[in-house]
Amino acid sequence: MISIQNVRKIFPSKKGDLKAVDDVNLEIKEGEIFGVIGYSGAGKSTLIRMLNGLEIPTEGSVTVAGRVISKIKGSELRKARQEISMIFQHFNLLWSRTVSENIAFPLEIAGVKGPQRKKRVAELIQLVGLEGRENAYPSELSGGQKQRVGIARALANNPKVLLCDEATSALDPQTTDSILDLLVDINKRLGLTIVLITHEMHVIRKICHRVAVMEAGKIVELGPVLEVFKHPRQPITKRFVQQVTEPEETKETIDHLLERYPKGQVIQLSFVGESAEQPLITTLIRDYNVIVNILQGKISHTQNGSYGSLFIHLDGQPTEIKKAVDYLHSQKIGVEVLSND
Repeated sequence: MISIQNVRKIFPSKKGDLKAVDDVNLEIKEGEIFGVIGYSGAGKSTLIRMLNGLEIPTEGSVTVAGRVISKIKGSELRKARQEISMIFQHFNLLWSRTVSENIAFPLEIAGVKGPQRKKRVAELIQLVGLEGRENAYPSELSGGQKQRVGIARALANNPKVLLCDEATSALDPQTTDSILDLLVDINKRLGLTIVLITHEMHVIRKICHRVAVMEAGKIVELGPVLEVFKHPRQPITKRFVQQVTEPEETKETIDHLLERYPKGQVIQLSFVGESAEQPLITTLIRDYNVIVNILQGKISHTQNGSYGSLFIHLDGQPTEIKKAVDYLHSQKIGVEVLSND
């Protein structure tokens, strides 16, 4: 569906050339939800803008749905953009138009006749859950409702690809989750290929099949989301994964416990897939003569399966603790001893 080959984007400046995107190669499959994550300045926004021709690569080629976007211009590019829609962080709605009129706008530009246009708008309003808000203006909508209008408008011309440029960054966590659920539903119903960029690992974890991690214009890590959570290789990837697996309060809890209970061992357990649902702690307490203190834990769900982390404190005789740790190692889970006696 999408092929990015040897792409570079260089912006000249007074201080010298700036490599916004540096030798990127990507293949994105049809029907996939693909995430690109990176901090500000990583090059992710420039990369996604090259997918619809808003930016032209300095070198390399970008092919989307059979068209070489990096080479076409004029009417051919405008036609290609009807198959490549985009939603934005700040919605970009027309404030003088109602919900229905905003959604109808791209259909008007495409020359769709009135009755057909009205029917399509009604379908889209139902799809994104805005029934009853058809005649409301953007100023009367919540942030989540505005983004739903943006999504409906982007889907008006039945695109093959939907690009999401930090589409949930302006929303609160609960609204973010509802918009992400909507994108997953649209992906399943329409078979739509979705490419999103973000700096939030929660977004990647919740809906993406695969993820590319960008830093300084390069892709430094690439793979299925569950695999990246399980084995993050680069320091930047580890920082992103820690956003959802090791909240700051966990470290404070561990430090407090180590100070209060200097004996025993503090262990971090990582679970992936089916191992996240095993009755591990029950077995540990039942079969080994150790005291188990659960510090903090959570299980998250990705599109590829479950991922969990659990911090525990083991206390007891050193030989018994060793037996318990050996058992943990045998259970095909990640085991990291954070402190020793």
